[in-house]
Amino acid sequence: MQVKLYNTLTKQKSDFVPLQGNEVRMYSCGPTVYSYAHIGNFRTYVFVDTLRRMLEYNGYTLKHVMNITDVGHLESDADEGEDKMEKAARKENKDPYEIAKFYTEAFFKDMDSLHIERPEIIAKATDHIGEMLEFAKKIVENGYGYETSKGIYFDISKLDKYPVLSNRNVEEQIAGARVEVDPEKRNPYDFAIWIKAPENHIMKWDSPWGLSYPGWHLECSAMSQKYLGEVFDIHTGGVDHIPTHHENEIAQSKGACGKIPAKIWMHGEFLLVDGGKMSKSLGNVYTITNLQEKGIEPLAYKLFCYTAHYRTKLNFTFEGAMASQKALNRLRESFLKHQAGNEEIEDSKIAEYKERFLTAINDDLNMPLAMGVVWEAVREEKKSPKIAELLRDCDKVLGLDLANAERYLQAQTQIEIPEEILELLEKRKKAREDKNWELSDQLRDELREKGYIVKDTKEGMTLEKV
Repeated sequence: MQVKLYNTLTKQKSDFVPLQGNEVRMYSCGPTVYSYAHIGNFRTYVFVDTLRRMLEYNGYTLKHVMNITDVGHLESDADEGEDKMEKAARKENKDPYEIAKFYTEAFFKDMDSLHIERPEIIAKATDHIGEMLEFAKKIVENGYGYETSKGIYFDISKLDKYPVLSNRNVEEQIAGARVEVDPEKRNPYDFAIWIKAPENHIMKWDSPWGLSYPGWHLECSAMSQKYLGEVFDIHTGGVDHIPTHHENEIAQSKGACGKIPAKIWMHGEFLLVDGGKMSKSLGNVYTITNLQEKGIEPLAYKLFCYTAHYRTKLNFTFEGAMASQKALNRLRESFLKHQAGNEEIEDSKIAEYKERFLTAINDDLNMPLAMGVVWEAVREEKKSPKIAELLRDCDKVLGLDLANAERYLQAQTQIEIPEEILELLEKRKKAREDKNWELSDQLRDELREKGYIVKDTKEGMTLEKV
């Protein structure tokens, strides 16, 4: 069955055909490892994982590269402020390489908890300084780069078109642009490909322009070309990459070799929180660990991501995530019931479910529709191992680890109750004995906020992890 993908470059959905035989060469923008990745970041990585799994499900082989940015990403995508790694190192009083190692390990720990497949190649920026330097030299040699006192900038006026992904009218924006940090720039939207390092800057390397370090945009261009060639199949990232980072990647590649590096550009939409943007000032920037502290498994968050198409905004609420946790447990329980069943179901019905699931995932990853097919199969009255096998097959794309459903369910019933929770339970028991119903209700609500549901039965109180 034909795979159809939406291409940000062409603004349309079209049939996917790899450039080289059955191999799909794909590049994904990875994390800047100066802090913990948040659930908004991981919505994009869940989308990329689903894309990988769908392509594998269709029989394609993958050569997938993801970068780890451990140098060169300034506070602003528009080349302003200081390097995020240096800033984090100073804040935590550590070496930037220590910072990078710690947060890289944390990132992959979260990736593993989400059952996100690792790309075939993980490329750290600091391991590819030589390649980036050669790429920058080529841009300058081809007449697209120029030097200022602060670095080497890319001259967008030399391009036939800029931008090509977004719908920005740069000429209108330039006319009203504010004064840039570097007045030596020829155009306000020229961007740094190589940055001259201040004397106290830790991460710097020798170059024809003195001690310096690469710009963030250059990293992806150089590393994708090294591993995937001048033109490859798919480039992924979040929608926030479209207006600056990915535009500049394309510009650099055109400056170096005259080609747009990827045939298809795919972008995951924003995750909203309680209807608005995530913001540190609002205190709503959540990590995978934060969800776990509330009793929400990483895989429940993954299932939550499937409630909306990757190209539409998704609104995160703890109520919604909790509903996904309960749905995941229902899915596991149903899987086990079908696995233990002995009723017969027609092979034609199984084939129909598989075809509908394949149609959904192959239509630009329509995961809400695909999950609709899964839930329909789960609700089959006849409990049949054939349904369980169908769910295992679908899970090759879903990545919810249904094969270990029993282990997850058992783990939830064996959770050790913290001392703090036991104390609240004892206080509530005493309040009920004293017929202090107001205090009893307050303590019940407090337990709920901490991730536990208390129920009053004839046998006494029972406790459930939300």
